[in-house]
Amino acid sequence: MKEKEISKEASAVLLTGKEKRQQFKQGAIAVMPLCVAVIPWGLLAGSFAIDAGLDVFQSVAMSAIVFAGAAQLVATGLLKAGVGLVTILLTTFFITSRHLLYSITMRNVISPLPLRWRLGLGFLLTDELFALCGNQSPERFQPWYALGAGLWFYISWNIATLAGIFAGKFIPNLDSLGLDFAIAATFIAIVMPGIQRWPVLIAVVIAMVMSVFMAALEIEGGLMIASLAAMVGGYISERSIGNKTIYCHENVRNGGK
Repeated sequence: MKEKEISKEASAVLLTGKEKRQQFKQGAIAVMPLCVAVIPWGLLAGSFAIDAGLDVFQSVAMSAIVFAGAAQLVATGLLKAGVGLVTILLTTFFITSRHLLYSITMRNVISPLPLRWRLGLGFLLTDELFALCGNQSPERFQPWYALGAGLWFYISWNIATLAGIFAGKFIPNLDSLGLDFAIAATFIAIVMPGIQRWPVLIAVVIAMVMSVFMAALEIEGGLMIASLAAMVGGYISERSIGNKTIYCHENVRNGGK
């Protein structure tokens, strides 16, 4: 095969077994702090599933198949409230719609891969995996690294929710322990490192202020409104002031751009 015919589709296959294992291990290690941070969230999701009336098998299957913390918490709450299936599906769709933006952002590095890789990484794509790999260039992106990070987080999430399932059966009022703060803490840890440019900072501030304002007014769908307002604000600021970095040393390093 000619060198020019060796496409990026084969890049993951051309690596030696040692290189694959090394990249996989590096990805698993990189996502480890987020795995630890998500443990209280998983405990809460598992206990909520039991509290909503699901049996152990159904609760385990929800974490294994849905694999979306916020969506699982909301879905179990709606199940407990007796809400219809269509409403649950629509609510879950809107909550997880941000993953569409993630996939669009990562399309240039994922699309050249074989179908099995696209399907696998697509299923494993979470906020945490996007935080690690979402801004990587095609030259830097390593599929085995992403697989290690995504798969290890998937395993950790299911172990945490399994523990929550059994804890929910024996520890009453697990939700009163304040474990839900892990949700906010996890997203703060994901968002903060990405705030390096002014449009991003403006979008984050708008989202923060609007979400608190909407919650105070008890407006339904306030989170979606805050998200849309943040995206519009970030877009307008980028068009107005450009995608400028916040820190002066980065401006110098990038030639003042």
